[in-house]
Amino acid sequence: MTAVANSPVWRPFTQHALQPCAYKIARAEGAWLEAEDGTRFLDAISSWWVITHGHCRPEIMQAIRDQTGKLDQLIFAGFTHEPAEALARRLVELTPPGLDYVFYSDSGSTSVEVAIKMALGYWRNRGEGRTRIIALEHAYHGDTIGAMSAGARSAFNAPYEPVLFDVARIPFPAPGEEQRTLDALERFCRAEAAACIVEPLICGAGGMLIYSPQILAEMKSICARYGVLFIADEVMTGFGRTGTLFACEQAGVVPDIACYSKGLTGGAVPLAATLCRSEIFEAHYAPDRARAFFHSSSFTANPIACAAALANLDVWENTDARARVARLCEMQAARIARFANDARVSSARRLGTIAALDLNIDSKDYLSTFALDLIRFFNARGLVLRPLGATVYVLPPYCVTADDLDMAYDAIAEAVDVFVTKR
Repeated sequence: MTAVANSPVWRPFTQHALQPCAYKIARAEGAWLEAEDGTRFLDAISSWWVITHGHCRPEIMQAIRDQTGKLDQLIFAGFTHEPAEALARRLVELTPPGLDYVFYSDSGSTSVEVAIKMALGYWRNRGEGRTRIIALEHAYHGDTIGAMSAGARSAFNAPYEPVLFDVARIPFPAPGEEQRTLDALERFCRAEAAACIVEPLICGAGGMLIYSPQILAEMKSICARYGVLFIADEVMTGFGRTGTLFACEQAGVVPDIACYSKGLTGGAVPLAATLCRSEIFEAHYAPDRARAFFHSSSFTANPIACAAALANLDVWENTDARARVARLCEMQAARIARFANDARVSSARRLGTIAALDLNIDSKDYLSTFALDLIRFFNARGLVLRPLGATVYVLPPYCVTADDLDMAYDAIAEAVDVFVTKR
């Protein structure tokens, strides 16, 4: 099998002393990846949660090809272009009503940075001294400084602690303990916090931890009561992952600021969008240049990426994409149920197209080498599965078939036999 060793590439979230090699993938289609030697892998985690309809979706690939012959890149200050304008109009129409302005960036992390800076700029320009951010326990919002600050403190960001700012941390609303979360949130809101940021319905990298739409709605209600801005980080949950187009729909929640990225282009190319209510834009609107929103990147609203995103929205509107999501929800529910009464695992769970379970082992730490053993085990069986410590999750593209899923769950069942029984 083709694997690259002695490469100058420094790979993300990789300890090269333990994982010196990487499989070299040459092509992809649908839910499958193919290495240079023809070895195939089922992409059961959508290549880090970005691929929605499937790899190399023809409509999106064609839109990218068409755009490359027209306009490749443009400074987005003082200039604009039709793909960005058309995409912004469609996002405003598609997202929860009241999100009226669109700010483009390049990734989920930067969309969160934009959201936090929007919130802080809003209060500063209003002449109010609100600066504190509220965030959930176990949260993950990205790896840039502001996003890391809002995320849970862990071994991942410990080296960077000197540059992280403090946030008000509220408990995760675990079943039966939701009131602790709501009481803590109200306490911090009463102290005039600037904003609260949450991953709606599920904390992804924190362990695929699920909470109810009712609690999401109550958190938004508490924030509204005290004028605290509510930021929904829908970077992972957006574009169908939770069973609806956006997770906030299930709670009837309209955030003040919302972050979208991964599935925005169907996963084909990087792009992010942070949407906000009009009053947040208007707080930055003045003859005084000092009140402008000071954020940018060189590739803001890249025309090729915007064209890909427009094609992705066409797929949602003109195909059976929503029906595929519904079918995947049913298939995931049927397959995760096989572990419901298995004492070797706990908390077999599902939210929309996402399913997860926890292996009952002694070491559940994310940094345990046990997780690497699991990754190798799944790779050897033609699967891309990347457990979060002892949490094994399946988050596939919406084009995945029943046979594909059976292959993944059979491998998970085998892993339970091999690893949990042995331990």
